[in-house]
Amino acid sequence: MPDLKWSDSEKKIARRAFDAALDAALAEVIAEFKAKAAAVATPLDMWAIEDHLRQRRRTLEALFDYRYSQLCFVFAQLIHLGHVSEEQIAGLSEEKLSIIRDMCDRMKRL
Repeated sequence: MPDLKWSDSEKKIARRAFDAALDAALAEVIAEFKAKAAAVATPLDMWAIEDHLRQRRRTLEALFDYRYSQLCFVFAQLIHLGHVSEEQIAGLSEEKLSIIRDMCDRMKRL
């Protein structure tokens, strides 16, 4: 991927979309946790929740990588997974949007 430069306005757009997606993903994890915790009946159930949370954390940490060198790929993944819409990243340069769209298309084909 080319070495892309991010303008101040693009950084603000990216941060806003990224944070909204992260907040939504974390709210989903919290809701899952509450439902699972309410159903705990044994110590084994409790440890299963811990294992699940640890895995979810790893997954989210891998997905939500806010390095400018990775953001096009991150946004493509987030769009593919339904966490971000293209409207949320409108205002990024056409070069970045084109890269993101191309990556989304490739993910659809997998």
